[in-house]
Amino acid sequence: MNGQPDSAVLEMLVELACRAPSVHNSQPWRWTYSAHGLDLYTDRSRLLGVIDPTERQMVMSCGAALDHLHKAAAAFRWTADIDVLPTPGAPDHLARIRFAHDAHPRSHEFDLLAAINRRHSDRRAFGAVSAGRDLTKYVGRDTHGVELTVLSAESTQTLAKASMLSASIRKYDATYQAEIRWWAGHSFRSGGIPPEALTDHADASRVRVGRQFPEPHRVARVLAQEPVEDEATVVLLGTESDDRLDWLNCGRAMSSFLLAATADGLATCPLTHMTEQSGSRQLVESLTPRGGVAQVLIRVGTAMIGSPPPRTPRHPVASVLSVPVPARVVNRNRS
Repeated sequence: MNGQPDSAVLEMLVELACRAPSVHNSQPWRWTYSAHGLDLYTDRSRLLGVIDPTERQMVMSCGAALDHLHKAAAAFRWTADIDVLPTPGAPDHLARIRFAHDAHPRSHEFDLLAAINRRHSDRRAFGAVSAGRDLTKYVGRDTHGVELTVLSAESTQTLAKASMLSASIRKYDATYQAEIRWWAGHSFRSGGIPPEALTDHADASRVRVGRQFPEPHRVARVLAQEPVEDEATVVLLGTESDDRLDWLNCGRAMSSFLLAATADGLATCPLTHMTEQSGSRQLVESLTPRGGVAQVLIRVGTAMIGSPPPRTPRHPVASVLSVPVPARVVNRNRS
């Protein structure tokens, strides 16, 4: 592995990559490091089979981790050459990354590295984005074929309708309710969304386009501050088609947006529930001027005054990264 990061550097980069958002903090990724480079795979044991039966959100989550890795590597002077879906017939093998120690980071790369450490999904109401701020710049020039649309304030009614439609379909779905209660609001540290990161019913009701989570038994209380109603801007990421490569690239573009917005001092929260059901997804797609397939929405705005939600837990790097152990030298004593 001449010219490749050593195991300590590799573990640091993967740890930063795994701070990416994933559907209900399922962290559905695994990494292997060999002479061929670093490989990213989906971890099907972390699939949310009811919420995400097509694996779309699982792959999108892995795409976000892939982009986090790319940006973290650049800040540490490593260029990451990414080959996506490198093994025909092996859909779980999402990417192979080869490194070269020739990157020349600028201040923006260090800003994004800091954003990796600060970013979190904030489910509270937001203040408005300042007038004149161009949110389209947050995806950068390489969007991997993903289209970003900044939705108008008038679109909120349609989004709220789509959110309500999704919730009404799921309300009496016992398997969905069981799955979301397992992944959201429990006190285990094996993944999922802890109760401290959820909002209570009063706070959640101010965000008309948010997913309905179970009422947490314990939440970190935040004193209400103006504005009490959500004034977030919502952006939509969409693709021309709806296959595995689209999902992976959409996750990469989502990561780029979230990190750039965080570096710019804004709060964010990805939303996927409105694209899980065909009816609500069609409502969302009706808001796009050029059509296409709606993949994920992101609320963005000014964070409320007060303590932010705590960081959701992550698995230890050793549980998601396999690094080969150098062969031991065995001394054979001959008699």
